[in-house]
Amino acid sequence: MSHRWRILQLADSAFPTGGFSHSAGLEAAAQQGEVSEPAALRTFLEGSLWQAGHGGLPFLRAAYAPEAEASTLDRWCDAFLSSHVANRASRTQGRALVATASRIFPEAELRRLHEAARARTLLAHYAPMFGLTLRVLAVPLEQAQELFLHLALRGVASAAVRLGLLGPHEAQRLHHELASVQDAVLARCGPLSLNELSQPSPLIDLLGATHDRLYTRLFQS
Repeated sequence: MSHRWRILQLADSAFPTGGFSHSAGLEAAAQQGEVSEPAALRTFLEGSLWQAGHGGLPFLRAAYAPEAEASTLDRWCDAFLSSHVANRASRTQGRALVATASRIFPEAELRRLHEAARARTLLAHYAPMFGLTLRVLAVPLEQAQELFLHLALRGVASAAVRLGLLGPHEAQRLHHELASVQDAVLARCGPLSLNELSQPSPLIDLLGATHDRLYTRLFQS
């Protein structure tokens, strides 16, 4: 099967990985009045993209290396995600991804990842599991990185709609307008190694860490 069809399938909102149950900190930011203006929401979305680039794309690149080991990448990611909310969300999404992929695609390596996640020999953090899964599915690295950024933006934009911060058409227009930011993030962060991991938008991380203390919650993070 051509990897192009697999990319389209993985990008489809019908692909059940549970990503839409997370807001990447937007719900907490909204309840604390940090994204009440359109400009602030746009800034939040841009910051989320840069977070995904600096904190996620290095794991995808490392997962494509010939010597890549799932357990090593998983431990790196666990140490990197110091916020308990972000860490929990990453593990939840990573386990959902490998569980879904192992049921849909025939590659034996995906079943082994899923079995390790079920046995808790892997924490199965999202970014390394995403890279390993797409490598197994023979998706070229750059296209895997593009998909990772697309899903990151789509997830937060979708959360904004469900939180009533944007209408569906506004969200899609903003998604289109942020394509240049996605290009910039990919160009800057695509070549980064694990030694260059960072979180360039610490306020997003701090706001997200307060999620468990919200009075009402629609999302898991």
